[in-house]
Amino acid sequence: MRKSRGLARVAAPRDRFPAGPPPALFWGSRAPVALASPPIRLVMPAPLHVGLLYGGQSAEHAISIRSARTVYDALAARHRVTPIYIALDGQWHVTDGIGGDEEAAVFVPHGGEGTVTSADLGALGLDIVFPILHGHNGEDGTIQGFLHTLGLPYVGPDVLASAACMDKVVAKRLLEAAGLPTTPFVVIRAHERDGVAFEDVSEALGALVFVKPANSGSSVGVSKVEAADGFEAALDEAFLYDKTVLVETGIVGREIEVAVLGNERPAASVPGEIVSTAQFYTYDAKYEDPDASRMEVPANLPSEVAETVRRMAVEAYVALGCEGLSRVDFFVTDAGDVLVNEINTIPGFTSRSMYPVMWARTGRPIETLVDNLLQLGLDRHARDAARKTTR
Repeated sequence: MRKSRGLARVAAPRDRFPAGPPPALFWGSRAPVALASPPIRLVMPAPLHVGLLYGGQSAEHAISIRSARTVYDALAARHRVTPIYIALDGQWHVTDGIGGDEEAAVFVPHGGEGTVTSADLGALGLDIVFPILHGHNGEDGTIQGFLHTLGLPYVGPDVLASAACMDKVVAKRLLEAAGLPTTPFVVIRAHERDGVAFEDVSEALGALVFVKPANSGSSVGVSKVEAADGFEAALDEAFLYDKTVLVETGIVGREIEVAVLGNERPAASVPGEIVSTAQFYTYDAKYEDPDASRMEVPANLPSEVAETVRRMAVEAYVALGCEGLSRVDFFVTDAGDVLVNEINTIPGFTSRSMYPVMWARTGRPIETLVDNLLQLGLDRHARDAARKTTR
């Protein structure tokens, strides 16, 4: 057995979440509040000119296209929608519908012949941008920073919240600091890999673990490991997608999700459950194989557990500084433990995606939902633009 140089981090096991309400948590001046539908203005300026940003340089490129079709259909009845497709080579193209013919590039970030500038995006005359980009270069704060620099309002969490939620290690540490229980974990960085053996990991986390890139989504690069002979291959796969790998205790429990919506006063949907026939909720189970999983919304939970996960979802959302929207994922064990798994700041909007379904079952159909998201983006932009930036 190789000698270990020590593990980067192991989260201490958490006691069962107490039956009573947890203490109020704050992000700045914001406190978690209502679990019912939030007080969002439904009157929208009509029509808005919405730039629907999709595709992206990400392993989740194909899922972004599928999500964009759903959002486009929901928006198009009320708003003027300009789809902007980011190709895998990084060029931005205005398209005729989702997946339609591409016009000449409106932005080429890498320079070279035919390069155009961000001014070409400004020439589109957009009122707001709706990013529906999953994973790297879209959900990690990069696009959000670019849109902020251009002065364009956009849907979803800001730069800091997007980056923090995308990095599972950072997110877990912030959740722990807020007193929210998460799955025990170990961090392995590429330059430390040779110093960590499966025996060390299993001693800290148990024999069943999941190995995943710290920055990825849709179960891309994730492996289930139950023995030493699969550990190196799992690390190989995860390190293809990131320089930092997270190894988590394999939790035996139900996978519960909650949709959160709002800015200063976020609210939670009814919980939903993913019931998967696969060994775990893989990329194929999520998007490719209709028989590999099913959604149960609302989840069949005792009322007190349902209220606990909804309350914790709002608290996690606030602790990470999210605004606009996010989906918060949990494990609920037979013993009654409720553990935050992760937060997705641009959740899927495909026909097999939980976020829009959970809000629909909470009484907010997708046409209303996307209007709410536009209004939240405009409100946040107006609020932030009023801040003083000079002495």
